[in-house]
Amino acid sequence: MKLFDGTLTALERSLDVRLEKQNLLASNAANLDTPGYQARELDFDAAMQSVLAPGGDAPGAVETAVRAATHAVEGTAGLDGNGVDLDRTMVELAENGLQYGAAAKAAGKKLAILKYVANDGNG
Repeated sequence: MKLFDGTLTALERSLDVRLEKQNLLASNAANLDTPGYQARELDFDAAMQSVLAPGGDAPGAVETAVRAATHAVEGTAGLDGNGVDLDRTMVELAENGLQYGAAAKAAGKKLAILKYVANDGNG
């Protein structure tokens, strides 16, 4: 019998990819006033599919998956060629932060259950 199912692994990888997405969004926001900056976005689902596939636990797999799932945002650039939509970026930052928190809470609950079982139900 396996002690750990795939849930903890999926949650761990989700946290890793969400952190990378948060960094990318923060970079977009930080470059709001940079002429010619092209905003980038991360396809979370594509990155997760890659890191949950066989070989997704290899060193550097998250970074490789994130790089492959990141692309330039299509849209209208400002007069200076900057493609950052600050309102959209701020909404995505908040949404991603909430999803990161939910995944962290789920991982904590899963670990609490394992701890409870390891202690024969004695907290």
